[in-house]
Amino acid sequence: MLILAFESSCDETACAVVDMGGGKREILSNKVASQISIHKLYGGVVPEIASRAHTEAISGLTREAFAESGVSMPDIEAVAVTNAPGLIGALLVGVNFAKGIAAANGKPLVPVNHIRGHVAANYLAHKDLEPPFTAFVASGGHTSIINVKGYTDFETIGATRDDAAGEAFDKVARLLGMPYPGGAEMDALAKEGDPDAVHFPSAAGFPDTLDFSFSGLKTAVINHIHNLDQKGEPLPRADICASFTKAVCGSIVKRLSEALDLTGSDKLVIAGGVSANSHLRLALSELAEKRGVGLYMPPLGLCGDNGAMIGAQGYYEYLAGNTASSGLNAYATKR
Repeated sequence: MLILAFESSCDETACAVVDMGGGKREILSNKVASQISIHKLYGGVVPEIASRAHTEAISGLTREAFAESGVSMPDIEAVAVTNAPGLIGALLVGVNFAKGIAAANGKPLVPVNHIRGHVAANYLAHKDLEPPFTAFVASGGHTSIINVKGYTDFETIGATRDDAAGEAFDKVARLLGMPYPGGAEMDALAKEGDPDAVHFPSAAGFPDTLDFSFSGLKTAVINHIHNLDQKGEPLPRADICASFTKAVCGSIVKRLSEALDLTGSDKLVIAGGVSANSHLRLALSELAEKRGVGLYMPPLGLCGDNGAMIGAQGYYEYLAGNTASSGLNAYATKR
């Protein structure tokens, strides 16, 4: 089944064509127009600018996706699009564009939850993966532990109560003078530092829950930097990066170990932009080996926002009958 898919929930405009079903989970094209160079000027994503950039990019990106895939609109069997959660103005660009294409060509329209899409990136990378499994999705806007009972049956069993993990990385990176987005630079610099140089608190401090709080961890870094400044001491950026990364990874490992105890799952699936972090990938590989569970992580090219993951999840939503009319709306929060 050929699916045309769109993703525009934040600052990447994405369009892809995927071939799903009949034993196939293939990416025929996966085009992404990044806005990093634009938002870097402001130290973070500016919603209004993001929406305008999506509007400027989406038509041309769709033509590129078709050209690369070798198929045309008559070959497409469904149109999938992210409609929640995300920046509302950004989402509306993708939703309205997808509605127009679907209506003009008489194709079914399939709304896809962005977080489900991230999980589905693993179906494209691991052809044998199927539910049930425990999933961890972490990005700049989301941090969730999910009991995935079926392709469209998701139960969130843990989440952040404030900052997302990726957001915390970016904010700490900015404190250390790194440009937006700072996650990749922090990843590299952490390899040069001492992870035991500074003891930062765990983000998994809530008892009897699987929730996180990265805000307190971020505040601890702020206080540490201020104390060094007041004492006139140099800023050991590499050590702070390493110590902060250790605290984040340790918090995630703790919660996922508890989640595996709760679900009894023998498969752990990781997704989202933060899943590209090399320290986290190593820590979770060690957790999976210790627990004797299968670990599924997307390749780096499918960790960030992309259209292929939306197309993959869109296929299963379509099979479940989750299609929409031309009245489909976008929503900033989970639905």
